[in-house]
Amino acid sequence: MAFGIGGNKGSDPPVVQGVVIGEAVPPPADGKWGNTEPSGDYVQEDYAREFNGLKGEHQPKRFHDVFWGILFVAHLGFMGYLLYETLTNSFANGDDEADIADYVELDYSGVAIHTSVCAVSAIGISMVSLGFLMRHAKELVKMSLFFSVAMSLAVGVLGLLGGQIYMAVLGFIGAALGACYAWSIWSRIPFAAANLNTAITGVKANMGLAVIAFFYLIVAFVWSVWWIAAAGGSLQYYGGWIVFLFLISFYWVHQVIQNTVHVTSAGVIGTWWFVPSEASRCCSPAVKDSFVRATTFSFGSICLGSLIVAIIQALRALNNMTKEQDECNFLHCIIDCILGCLESIIEYFNKWAYVYVGLYGYSYIDAGKNVMRLFQNKGWTVLITDSLVENVLFMMACGIGLITGLIGYVYAKLDEDVFAGLYIEDAGVPGFLIGLFVGFLMGSVLLSVVESAVNTVIVCFAESPGEFQTNHPMLSREMRAAWKEAWPSECAEM
Repeated sequence: MAFGIGGNKGSDPPVVQGVVIGEAVPPPADGKWGNTEPSGDYVQEDYAREFNGLKGEHQPKRFHDVFWGILFVAHLGFMGYLLYETLTNSFANGDDEADIADYVELDYSGVAIHTSVCAVSAIGISMVSLGFLMRHAKELVKMSLFFSVAMSLAVGVLGLLGGQIYMAVLGFIGAALGACYAWSIWSRIPFAAANLNTAITGVKANMGLAVIAFFYLIVAFVWSVWWIAAAGGSLQYYGGWIVFLFLISFYWVHQVIQNTVHVTSAGVIGTWWFVPSEASRCCSPAVKDSFVRATTFSFGSICLGSLIVAIIQALRALNNMTKEQDECNFLHCIIDCILGCLESIIEYFNKWAYVYVGLYGYSYIDAGKNVMRLFQNKGWTVLITDSLVENVLFMMACGIGLITGLIGYVYAKLDEDVFAGLYIEDAGVPGFLIGLFVGFLMGSVLLSVVESAVNTVIVCFAESPGEFQTNHPMLSREMRAAWKEAWPSECAEM
């Protein structure tokens, strides 16, 4: 990260935006990568500098996109009011004696214990999976390609067995396309493996990111329960017209949660890239500082980008809800396709924009424009569309889910009375399904941090490969070799 303005004097090396060309960027005086006040020649300015197309500039401490942050908090306040009204009305109405007489008491304690065992197991398996990913990155990337083809084939076979010709055709076409895709990108496997290895190294050095991710998983669960109670009670009084607003509310909060973790991860990996001494333990200063920035100065930017995606997701959900009541299914499919494309484009934009928000503290729009301009100047617009890493992480999440499901099955078989409070006699199947769901969810949460780290690694490597060579020479050599092999023309100057 650069601070201040440099100039060329005499035989001094050329300086651009405070960065000495060809040399590593010196860290701030306090060694922190974030909103700090360094001393010496690199003095932070009190105004935002214009992006030079080569490297981001650290932005001064100020709140960005404030209106959207205030709107989000106000919306939460309103949802809190609706929840209060729903609970108040529920307690005021009470239950009549007939309902009480017919009420069957259910005991969920066994489910809670079983779910807790599965959750703890899933966390342990997820942690172990990081080391497994590092040691066998290339093999797992190859496996993910075969996994994708196998999943499509499975859909096709199930379609044939079930007499669903349309489903079978789609499955076999997907398998054929997956095989062609695997053949075309086989040479880029070392590239994806190098990115994964570097990202996981950064995450394992700052496992506090996993704590934040799991904390937000709990927040997401609490919000889902809150939303169900508030929306369910309010629809009785306000009618169906408010459904769309409730859908926006639901998706907006979940998007904010997801993107807060993404921005926090970007800030931490940025610190690890430039100042590894400040990001080398579980609860490092980088984790704390990045989390604080994401939930304060950059929170409005997170809310803005999240709202755009939430509106599209709400429109898609509303379209799917009305599809069952309308005979124009073809029109609904066209609308869903258009909305799906829009959602993918905006999520793609957000993925890279929030890296710059986490690294430099730009506003949402500036971050998106600047990071895309960076990739265009580097000629990396094709490179950043590579989805090999996402395939690997999805496969790993499925694997974690299956292993946890087996643990849940064994636990349920050892304690046949675990679901007795719900009057379920055969505990094996529900035990496996609960374990599968919990394992996939917990694995996806941790691996989402890895995905954010991979995106940050790509941005940092585009900007500052020299600093990476200085601070992490072994990883740098691996990445340079892999990138040049996969993208010889785009990475010729490395």
